[in-house]
Amino acid sequence: MSEILASPADTLDACTQMRPWRHIRRRKCYPVQVGGITVGGDAPISVQSMTNTQTSDATATLRQIEQIQNAGADIVRVSCPDEDSTVALREIVRQADIPVVADIHFHYRRAIEAANAGAACIRINPGNIGDVGRVREVVKAARDNNCSMRIGVNGGSLERHLLERYKEPCPEAMVESALAHAAILQDNDFHQFKISVKASDVFLATESYQILAEKIDCPLHLGITEAGGAVSGTVKSAIGIGMLLRQGIGDTIRVSLSADPVEEIKAGFEILKSLGLRRRGVTIISCPSCARQGFDVIKTVAILERRLEHISQPVTLSIIGCVVNGPGEAALTDIGFTGGGKDAGMLYVNGKIDHKLSNDQMIDKLVEMVEEKAQQIHNQK
Repeated sequence: MSEILASPADTLDACTQMRPWRHIRRRKCYPVQVGGITVGGDAPISVQSMTNTQTSDATATLRQIEQIQNAGADIVRVSCPDEDSTVALREIVRQADIPVVADIHFHYRRAIEAANAGAACIRINPGNIGDVGRVREVVKAARDNNCSMRIGVNGGSLERHLLERYKEPCPEAMVESALAHAAILQDNDFHQFKISVKASDVFLATESYQILAEKIDCPLHLGITEAGGAVSGTVKSAIGIGMLLRQGIGDTIRVSLSADPVEEIKAGFEILKSLGLRRRGVTIISCPSCARQGFDVIKTVAILERRLEHISQPVTLSIIGCVVNGPGEAALTDIGFTGGGKDAGMLYVNGKIDHKLSNDQMIDKLVEMVEEKAQQIHNQK
């Protein structure tokens, strides 16, 4: 097999620098620590998900955290609705290899217990955490335990007085809620916090984030909450989160899906990869297939996605069914295969023709080459 040299991705990065329309100028904000992960500042946009196990079952929760981490998650969140959960949290934090955020609703004492248990961050919902005095107690526990916080405003649970004034959830109400609670933290000289203003409505969420981004310089956690199932929720989230990221808004993201949390991580990275904001795993560029295809593109891509999901290094792979667009796409990827008829196609390495390859050998050969390329990238670090 030919040696795989420098990646065409280097060329793509250079093109991005030369083309201002492809450049995203991120909003400036100060950094916040979530355990060992920096959110905001100049840090990469982090990807996170949330467990759906019973947090009180530490074994099951840790098993799912491991799956989420293996998918590439930077941060994981667990719900702490009762004291059994915060008791288990101590063991979860001790064994987890990524920072654990404690999600708190209604019971402010759970937030204090979570901070004492070692949570890297506490997420509180201003609409249901309680009065200012209770928030101050949570702030003290967070400061004492070197724990950051997230003010998590949600369009479905705004404070009653805001709903009475604005009549319905709207961007102005969402931002007012966020800023009021940020002021409480700031008044207590606590600044290690980030904010989210999530809603299930894309327009409500994006407008809220746009307004908030102009009014405060803390990191912003992006998400379209309760977005839906794997397909509909991913599309909805990609539109909302993608719109904001393109404007430079956002420092950490969660794609909220009624699906396995691992799918949230995959979707999150795909959103970032599509905008050139993070590079992780294999990016497959493939055609939708048509009567010109020289092999079964759809089946091939499905198999390759499954066999290459263990790769974490950034590798680009083009799988094109015919020569109409195949050579052009292959010129921009690390490895490529273009169908040509007669049960064979052309293999490309670093954008150049390497050799002809039979369709029945294609998948195994491509997997081998991608793994080799990934190992080379790993060795260069």
